[in-house]
Amino acid sequence: MREKITSGQNKRVKQWRSLSSKKGRQATQSYLLESWHLVQEAIKARQPLTAIMGTADELAAHEVQLPQAVPTFELTDSIAKTIGDTGTPQGIFATLPMPNATVVDPTTAAGTWLFLDYVQDPGNIGTMVRTADAAGLTGVVFGKGTASRFLPKVLRAMQGSQYHLQLVEADLHDWIKAFTSRGLPVYGTNLDPKARDYREVNPMTAGAIVMGNEGNGMAPDLQTMTTTNLYIPIKGQAESLNVAIAAGVVMFRVVA
Repeated sequence: MREKITSGQNKRVKQWRSLSSKKGRQATQSYLLESWHLVQEAIKARQPLTAIMGTADELAAHEVQLPQAVPTFELTDSIAKTIGDTGTPQGIFATLPMPNATVVDPTTAAGTWLFLDYVQDPGNIGTMVRTADAAGLTGVVFGKGTASRFLPKVLRAMQGSQYHLQLVEADLHDWIKAFTSRGLPVYGTNLDPKARDYREVNPMTAGAIVMGNEGNGMAPDLQTMTTTNLYIPIKGQAESLNVAIAAGVVMFRVVA
């Protein structure tokens, strides 16, 4: 039975609105997906949705694909506009429980990984996660200072790729040390006297790439821990590349 909600003061609506903030997510231990694409990706990935909410038109358009066991709520257009984080909400949402922190032992972690050091722009983070997915990486480690993967803008930018990769929040010092002690390459991205052209290294099947903060790059202490640091030669007059663009260039070259 689908419940219709017509009052913006409904307690469920207030709770859904709160999920755009860190405080709201922590209080309810849940987060919000907005747009049919993200909801659909969560359904495909068999994520434990706790509710699906949408306007009558949106729910009707996707009726066949909605899991029957998940409580569904029909919203008025005006209420739907107050729940989303976008300027032009698509009118369909879902809530999910905050997952338990993914625990991966870096001393045994396999495959290729992307390490994010103090990356703060949601669009850049989401783009890098999507690119890591497209390039066939195993996972992404969100290091200290990196924006939360549950921010609405990060979720939108990841476009569902978060369900295809292992996402871990951890100390990059531990991960870099664990990888290099096992003989696995960890490539930083920083222009220093010893840095190598990214095209000079052999593609790897196990190891990591570190991307640093948009304005300051990698933390100085991390730069000294890597196997080697790479740079992308710039042929034109641009001072630098956007961090997400640089990550894409390096990932598709360095990951086998």
